[in-house]
Amino acid sequence: MLASSHSLQDAVSMDTRSDTDCIIVGGGPAGLMLGLLLARRGLDVTVVEKHADFLRDFRGDTIHPSTQQLLGQLGLLDEFLQRPHADMSRVTLSWHGTELTLADFAHLPTARKVMTFMPQWDFLDLLADAAGRHPGFHLLRSTRIDGVVREGGRITGVTGTGPEGAVEIRARLVVDASGRDSEVRTAAGLAPTEVAAAMDVLWFRLPKHEGEAYPFVQAGAGMIITIDRGDFFQIAHVIPAGTWTGEAEDVPEMIARLRRISPRLGEAAASLTRDDVHLLRVRLERLRRWYVDGLLCIGDSAHAMSPAGGVGINLAIQDAVTTARILGPVLENRAPLPRDLRRVQRRRAWPVIVTQAVQRQMQRPLLTTTQPGAPLPRPLRMLRDHPALTRMTGRFVGLGA
Repeated sequence: MLASSHSLQDAVSMDTRSDTDCIIVGGGPAGLMLGLLLARRGLDVTVVEKHADFLRDFRGDTIHPSTQQLLGQLGLLDEFLQRPHADMSRVTLSWHGTELTLADFAHLPTARKVMTFMPQWDFLDLLADAAGRHPGFHLLRSTRIDGVVREGGRITGVTGTGPEGAVEIRARLVVDASGRDSEVRTAAGLAPTEVAAAMDVLWFRLPKHEGEAYPFVQAGAGMIITIDRGDFFQIAHVIPAGTWTGEAEDVPEMIARLRRISPRLGEAAASLTRDDVHLLRVRLERLRRWYVDGLLCIGDSAHAMSPAGGVGINLAIQDAVTTARILGPVLENRAPLPRDLRRVQRRRAWPVIVTQAVQRQMQRPLLTTTQPGAPLPRPLRMLRDHPALTRMTGRFVGLGA
């Protein structure tokens, strides 16, 4: 078994080949939550993260009511709320100055009826700290996994490179939670089927001045999402797919779009340069089969989601919970068989399919360009004219399908 718990320098060299019950590739929300849940069962779990820390900007920060309910069940909610965060009880939209509610969380059957914004590095630190209190949990940082070990047609481990050189770890089960560009998934011979994605997202920061505020969502020529970070604003600007080439002329075009949606925010962005803007190419895709013998994919490795609704983190964490509930008891006694892995996919596939279908339908109104005074798109008119529908959208966003 691995000897040490979670530290920056944890690594396993080729000369000290080690075994563990479960190796999880990727220290994101799905990987760390699964590591925590399995370690709580007394299993020996190794989470491998390629970075030295979790301090990466421009990633999802929404912690939904269902995830907060889970944190409460794990005894971590108070610790969660002690970290920097902001709560939102309703998701609102400004369409050329017309304010309406997209989703209302007030009627959810959860202890906290809010969506919470927390920098993801704080959330991941919370999970890593909680998991590290269990002796069977090990976190290897600065360790890149890019290959798998096969024995008799079954995947029995992974290979890669850590701070001290080559790494090989054997396990009863390999879980790939390393994201949409997973090298492990490719090495295992799994390839996603792409679902049409019509949009990309541009991320950038704007300075915040005292008393300054923007609506959370603004739309009308694409969409702007504004996350208040306390001393700056983090902006996500939704644009038609493929329209950002990275050339210098893209920036003036972006600023012109921003001004059509929000003149004040567009003016604040006028000094941005190409280097200030980060592009996320949206991919809606999923694996037809999430597993091969010895390996299971969860989170973005199994199903890359659109940022629409900010539900990707929730789906990934729900994957982790399902995996722990179904495979945890199995791992206590033996290596999971393909039929055990199939149970996880069967339990999780339907919510993924439904959510991606809804996200596809949301793309057109999110990208619609209109002039001030133009009629609201039909889905927004329905939410305006029938406020009770916002409870349904609140349940879909807050709890999932």
